[in-house]
Amino acid sequence: MQIFPRSLNKLPLIAAIAINVVGASVTFGAWYYLTPKNFQVGYAPVQPVPYSHRLHAGQMGMDCRYCHSNIERSAHAQIPATQTCMGCHAMVKTESPRLANIRASWDTGKPVEWVKVHKLPDHAYFNHSAHLNAGVGCVTCHGRIDEMDVVRQDQPLSMGWCLECHRDPKPNLRPKDQVTNMEWRADSAKGWTAPDVHPPQHCSGCHR
Repeated sequence: MQIFPRSLNKLPLIAAIAINVVGASVTFGAWYYLTPKNFQVGYAPVQPVPYSHRLHAGQMGMDCRYCHSNIERSAHAQIPATQTCMGCHAMVKTESPRLANIRASWDTGKPVEWVKVHKLPDHAYFNHSAHLNAGVGCVTCHGRIDEMDVVRQDQPLSMGWCLECHRDPKPNLRPKDQVTNMEWRADSAKGWTAPDVHPPQHCSGCHR
């Protein structure tokens, strides 16, 4: 006497197909959604001082290099020291409660603990000065930071995103004296042609 119907013989095959479909779906979902584009873009941590780039770089027109003074000479972009802030705020808004941490840092000598926004993995080598000296503008990687009250990550900064630029860098290049100009456009620069640069595309270019 047969207890189970013959149709159950197909159960292992159906289960194997279902497991593969579910596994592939989970893998694709993780690969697509847990990427820098979907997982890191928009990251905007709360800082110890509510510094507005919209006010300073946008409305007041301060050049990026006033605070990040070494960006054209160093592999890493400098976070401004308290002395840089106090160069203005020893005389401007000296009693503002929003600047309490700046004044405390000035009095104690302890640096403000700014929260890093744009993070690259330790195994990736990136030279900030090399990109600026090649003519890559700040806006390419950081977006319109002059319109941000709170700094956020604007681009994924992933390996694939970087390689897209390394394969075709010309759309992201500009005259070197315009790298901090957020409003510069190639179509408005008469007579200017992007230089012929060849950034590395091999592994050792970024993994040293």
